[in-house]
Amino acid sequence: MMGMFISFLGTLPMGTLNISAMQISVTDGIRPAILFSIGALLVEMIYVRVTLVAMGWFRKHRKLLMGMEWFTLVIILALAATSFYTATHASVKTNPILSNTIHRFWLGAGMSAVNPLQIPFWFGWSTVLTGRGVLVRNGNNYIFYVAGIGIGTFIGHCLFIFGGILLVQELDAKQDMIQWVLGFVFLATGLVQVVKMLRHKDAISEMK
Repeated sequence: MMGMFISFLGTLPMGTLNISAMQISVTDGIRPAILFSIGALLVEMIYVRVTLVAMGWFRKHRKLLMGMEWFTLVIILALAATSFYTATHASVKTNPILSNTIHRFWLGAGMSAVNPLQIPFWFGWSTVLTGRGVLVRNGNNYIFYVAGIGIGTFIGHCLFIFGGILLVQELDAKQDMIQWVLGFVFLATGLVQVVKMLRHKDAISEMK
């Protein structure tokens, strides 16, 4: 239950995956967006399960995680650029990155796999919960904990997915305006991440 609550709250701040899910719901529909979300959350669940037993390995390979972090930043900025491109070209109806031939499930899984920020995030919370006796170190508790995280992430993504549909309705399906909004959200997310990385204030830089 605690894993679900933390995961839900952690999904609410705007980020690459939830905003991507929103954009897919706007341009491609609810089903593709949900498939994207399921792919993303399954990878997150795998990462959480691995961090519960192999955090030492991640600590020794911080450079790998930082490389993944920079790659994720490139994706965010590319999403911003393609959103602006879509907004300024009437002939282009969907984001070239998110609306492509890749199955949405695998797209979500791939984007989640190269997002390393969830590793130190969940290690930190798992450490706190274990220290307070909330998370007991055994197989059954780990299963419920990881399952709760998946449910919480899915609920959080659904808020963005269905929020995207409401956004379309409120703006009377003005796709260019929606793409401008999403583009600026991606750009702001990327700039905030750049500042954190350069100041070494991001989660990976603070891993001990």
